[in-house]
Amino acid sequence: MRAILSIAGSDPSGGAGIQADLKTFATLGVYGAAAITCLTVQNTTGVIATHPVAPEIVKAQAAMVLADLEVSHIKLGMLGNGSIVRAVGEVLADFRGEIICDPILRSTSGKTLLEDDALADFNREIIARATVLTPNFREFQVLTGITGDDDGEITSAIAMMFADYPRLRAIVLKGGHRQEQEPQVVDTLFLREDLGFTTIESRRERLKTPNTHGTGCTFAAALTAAHQQTGSWSESFHLACAYLDQLLRRNAAYRIGHGTGPCCIICFETKSKQPPNSHRRHNKTG
Repeated sequence: MRAILSIAGSDPSGGAGIQADLKTFATLGVYGAAAITCLTVQNTTGVIATHPVAPEIVKAQAAMVLADLEVSHIKLGMLGNGSIVRAVGEVLADFRGEIICDPILRSTSGKTLLEDDALADFNREIIARATVLTPNFREFQVLTGITGDDDGEITSAIAMMFADYPRLRAIVLKGGHRQEQEPQVVDTLFLREDLGFTTIESRRERLKTPNTHGTGCTFAAALTAAHQQTGSWSESFHLACAYLDQLLRRNAAYRIGHGTGPCCIICFETKSKQPPNSHRRHNKTG
C-alpha cells in the first residue's frame, strides 16, 4: 500500500495540523504517516504558543518514513521557522513524488505560524519544489505581494507563479477568506497547461457553522488523498471541495469546545466528482 507523508504541526485539540491530516486520510481510505514540525499550545479558542521541533529531528522523522514506506505524496503544513524550512527542503530535494504545500503562515486567531524572516527560505526550499500549492486568499496575498481583490490581478499573479516555479502543476486558491460578505464561497483551481493554464471554479453556499477549525488542512489533505486515488488534479479538486462542503454541512449541528470547533467530526465517503455549478475557463500566457 502506498502512503502519504504529512509534515506539519501538531494540534492537541485534534482539529487541524497532523491530527486533521491523518483523520482525513483514514476517512478517504489512504494510509497516512506523519513527521511533526512544531508542538502547539492551542484549543478551539485559539493558538497560545508554538514550540518548534529541532530541525534535525524533523528531518530524521521524515527520512525514516521515506526509507521504509512507499510514499507517493508528501503533504506540507505548518513549518514554523527557517531552520525547519531548510531541513524539510533537504528532504524534498530527493523526493520524486507529488508535493502538496498548504502554506500555513498565520492562524485564524492571528498567531504567527511561520516566522517572517523565513519567507525567502520558504519560497526557495518549499514552493520551488512543490507540485501543488493550496493557499487561502490572505496567504496568496503574502506569497505574491498583491494587495487587492481584482480577478485580473489574481490571474497575473498566478501566471507569474507558474513562470517562477516550473515544478508547480496546480494552484488552488481557497475562497473561504475572500469576499466573506458574499453568499457563495468560490474555490479556484489553476491548472498548468502547455500554453498557459486552465481555471476551474467550484461555487458553493457559504455556510454558517461554528465548526470551521482546520478547514484548510482538511481540504489540502483531501486533495492529496484524492489525487493518490485518481491521478487527476481536476477530479481531486472537485472531490476535495465536495468532501469539505459535506463535512461542514453535517457537522453544523454539533458543538465541540468553547471556540471554533473542528470541521473533521463525521467520517463518510463522497462519490461526487464534478458538481453542476463548476465553471471552466482557459487562460493563455506567453
